[in-house]
Amino acid sequence: MNAASSSVGALRYIPVVRDPKLLPIVEKVEAGERLTFDEGMTLYHTPDYNTLMWLANRVRERKHGDKTYFVHSMRLEFTNICYVGCTFCAFAARKGEARAWDYSVEDVVAKVREKWEPGLTELHMSSGHHPNRPWSYYPEMVRALNENFPGIQVKAFTAAEIEHLSKISKKPTLEVLRELKEAGLVALPGGGAEIFAERVRRQIAKNKVKAEKWLQIHREAHSLGIRTNATMLYGHIETLEERLDHMDRLRKLQDETGGFYSFIPLAFQPDANALAFNLGKTEFTTGLDDLRNLAVARLYLDNFDHIKGYWVMISSDLVQVSLDWGVSDIDGTIIEEHIAHAAGATSPLGLSRQKMVQLIQAAGRVPVERDALYNELRVYADSQWPMSNNQSPIQAYRH
Repeated sequence: MNAASSSVGALRYIPVVRDPKLLPIVEKVEAGERLTFDEGMTLYHTPDYNTLMWLANRVRERKHGDKTYFVHSMRLEFTNICYVGCTFCAFAARKGEARAWDYSVEDVVAKVREKWEPGLTELHMSSGHHPNRPWSYYPEMVRALNENFPGIQVKAFTAAEIEHLSKISKKPTLEVLRELKEAGLVALPGGGAEIFAERVRRQIAKNKVKAEKWLQIHREAHSLGIRTNATMLYGHIETLEERLDHMDRLRKLQDETGGFYSFIPLAFQPDANALAFNLGKTEFTTGLDDLRNLAVARLYLDNFDHIKGYWVMISSDLVQVSLDWGVSDIDGTIIEEHIAHAAGATSPLGLSRQKMVQLIQAAGRVPVERDALYNELRVYADSQWPMSNNQSPIQAYRH
């Protein structure tokens, strides 16, 4: 198939489609029609990566053009003490271990003040399931952060943590969310989803929130006006069908509520955790698998505004490439991340705002700084923090 023979209409560029199974998918994508589960699996299995990339980029540019989003954010884990025992986790510690930490509310405020940078807008917090902290600690912490750092947007507590807070407070999860919102919580991160398939959860996260409860907590958050994100941990024991089933459940909930901002695939980190040891797994996911996964997500999750390339887990180099594979958001500056690095991530602990802008510009895209709620704060021109040595032949090629 080529541009002359295609029935999809006059386009800027249409690749030669080498896999005939993709021809009807090209037609549907061009028509803006939803893909079926079987078509999603076709995307996962196709050897025609050029067309897969083109399709994902087509949708990405239809939604956002060249705009690529990032946030000036700080990551803070207020405790690594956790009783859940997920086999993929190298972050958690038992109470009393030498490497355990547990910050008081005052400690949390002091830690944020220590790491504070001008222009910081998002504080992202997710941590272990502490067995002894009282419920009052959590809304008190959110309230103290808002009081001490006016204008900061607190995005905190995964659905797994919300279920834990429900248990220790003996309150329904809806009430937990309501009280946290009253304290100043503005959004939930997407963690704790892992893979929804029960077969997998029994092996990697048997004590963590069940899939349906995770979805219900996000449904409740959306009903309160708390927007959220969604993740998927991949590259361990899951099948491709289980990955797509995970996306399918998210797509159905997004149809119902419209409350998700972004979908964030998280590549399994195979260091210092029981799952990697039991599997004899020492290799990270391949770049091709990472890119394919992002592209399938962009094409299947038609009702999600953003697919996020999480540079911490796939590297800042690959995240640049991912901007042609459906990605329109590359997360944030973070400042200091510990969860992925405990499991072997080799990326920096954080990136500067200047570096984020340069990464995006060098990939031929337009950097847009956002806040936690995806409000656009600043669009960066090419002249702002340019790369040296004629950094971006891609920019000239695109435009």
